[in-house]
Amino acid sequence: MERLEAQLGRTVDRLRTLGLARLAASFEPEPTRADAARGVAQALEDLTAGLESREPRPVPRLADAAVGDQLAVCGHDLLAAMGTGHGVGRGESVAAVAADLLLDLRRRL
Repeated sequence: MERLEAQLGRTVDRLRTLGLARLAASFEPEPTRADAARGVAQALEDLTAGLESREPRPVPRLADAAVGDQLAVCGHDLLAAMGTGHGVGRGESVAAVAADLLLDLRRRL
């Protein structure tokens, strides 16, 4: 879980330092960097829903300037679900998947 927390913090910090023009610029395979971050936020929500045995909720599309905060909220929701004992036995593998998603996003930014 420590690796997940570290990757979440680093990726959120990176997104928060990008200017609006860079967040909105073309970014393959996603349309923009902001869209790539939204995709990871949705993936974190999906992982949280799996741990909580519920249907995933769609992450709303907010302004590009908010994607760092949105990713932070989704990541903290996942950490909270893991900390409350949801998905006992799956927490380590879910944390590893989430950390890898965040690392990949940050490296591509």
